[in-house]
This record gives sequence, C-alpha cells and structure tokens, in this order.
Amino acid sequence: MADEGNVISDIDLGNAEDTAPAAGIISQYVKDLSVENPNAPQSFAWQDQPQIDVQFNIGARAIEGEVHEVELKITASSKTDEGTAFAVELSYCALVGMRNLDEAQGHAFLFAEAPRILFPYARRVISDAVRDAGFAPLMLEPIDFNGLYVQQLQAQAQQAEAGMGEPVGHA
Repeated sequence: MADEGNVISDIDLGNAEDTAPAAGIISQYVKDLSVENPNAPQSFAWQDQPQIDVQFNIGARAIEGEVHEVELKITASSKTDEGTAFAVELSYCALVGMRNLDEAQGHAFLFAEAPRILFPYARRVISDAVRDAGFAPLMLEPIDFNGLYVQQLQAQAQQAEAGMGEPVGHA
C-alpha cells in the first residue's frame, strides 16, 4: 500500500495556519455482517404477520491522533409464532477525522452526526441482506440521531442532578 500520509494533517493551506474546526468522514466500510435464515425453506410459506425487531448501538474509539472509528451496530430480526424467519447483524463503520474541536463538539460529532451520515448506507446493506436471504427488503425508518443524542445528554444531566442529593458513600 502506498504511503498516503495523514488525510487530516496533509491539507495544504499555503502559509496560513489552519486553526478552524474540521470534521469529516475519511472512509466507511462493513466491518461485520451476519445473515441467518435458520428456518428456510419452511419460513417462506409462513402466513403469520412477523414481529420485526430492530436494535442499534453506537460506539466510537480513537485510532490514532485525530482519527477515530465510529461503529453503528444494527440488529434486525423477523419472528413469528412458528420461529425466526431471518436475523441480520451489521457492524457498519467509518474512519472519522477531527481537528480543532473541543471535547463536547467532538463527542457530538462521533455519537450524533457521524451515525446520521452513516445510517443511509447501513440501511441499504440491511435491506439488501434481507432481500438476498429471500425476503422482501427491510426498509428501516430514518433515525433522528441528533435528537436521541440530546435526549441522552439530558437524561445523564438529570441523573447527575438527582445523584447530587444523595450522601456520598451510601447506596
């Protein structure tokens, strides 16, 4: 592999010092994909309306310097009284570059904005995987990652506020 340098720090700005905040997606990829069709071919004949369960989780970790990996994990399953029709687990990731962001801005980009950018691509992978398993494509509804992020921050603030009234060292 050719030495491509550091995508974030190799921006040529002439003689000007670059101190403006910057964040962006360097690359994105499927890290892990699992598709199970455990009751095929019988499941194709089932008539009951399936229960679709979709769960997602967001993770982020520092890779090197100003580069982080954001991971959007999505699990989707279809079940009826007769059994599981399909189960899909996807780990869709991106390398994210950030520079000159304060801690709060960086956290918000990693856990709200980057997942918002990744979701349409992960959604397509899930849809195609379910279709390729022999079922109608599963089109996930859009998710308001920014709204969920704000809700989580508010819930944490409320928990911290409620915890301040308790004596230290008591359970």
